[in-house]
Amino acid sequence: MFLPGESHLSSSGSRGFSRVDTWVFDLDNTLYPSDALVWPQVDERITLYVMQLYGLDGISARALQKHFYHRYGTTLKALMVEENVDPYHFLDFAHDIDHSTIRLDAALGDAIEQLPGRKLILTNGSRRHAEKVAAKLGILDHFEDVFDIAAADFVPKPERSTYERFLDRHRVDPHRSALFEDIARNLVVPHEIGMATVLVVPRTIDPFREAFEQEAVKEPHIDHITNDLAAFLCERVLPVLG
Repeated sequence: MFLPGESHLSSSGSRGFSRVDTWVFDLDNTLYPSDALVWPQVDERITLYVMQLYGLDGISARALQKHFYHRYGTTLKALMVEENVDPYHFLDFAHDIDHSTIRLDAALGDAIEQLPGRKLILTNGSRRHAEKVAAKLGILDHFEDVFDIAAADFVPKPERSTYERFLDRHRVDPHRSALFEDIARNLVVPHEIGMATVLVVPRTIDPFREAFEQEAVKEPHIDHITNDLAAFLCERVLPVLG
């Protein structure tokens, strides 16, 4: 997808950023790189939760977890529907990880700080997790708020109702906003409702994630693709904002 030395791609009819006044960022695998090793820890905790809940061995629990993920969008949603689990207990358990692997990202912090207007986090994770990760990255103070899975009534992206609830809660005009997200399918609805969309992919294949989650796919609902978020903001966004 990327030529040697290239980090960003834009479609021929891509939406620009000159009118954007609200900047929306996914959290996991978007605001931090895969080598921060945050998501593998969360994923392992989810597997452990499934093991303990069903009395399964690790391999069987992992298979069931992935079945839930593909059928329901998140393991949490599956367990709420099928087992009536307490979502807050699940989230606290899943996000009980070591945050010391996350490094301060001064370049990203500087770029986000320079964006004019509002900045928000939209995540399928919990507020507590988002705030801890953003604080370690050194970017938490740049964000107005976090819209987490609880705020979405535990309905995960890419469900349309989640984006609509987010826009209504924060009074965001989708035609004046941009969304940065690491999973292509999570950008379909945002593009349909008028948001500029940016797909953030890893620089190298992440062995801890499924292939479809990190594909740099060229689709009509994706305006831009980057494997370096800080550089994209500095090179493709900030210059057009004056």
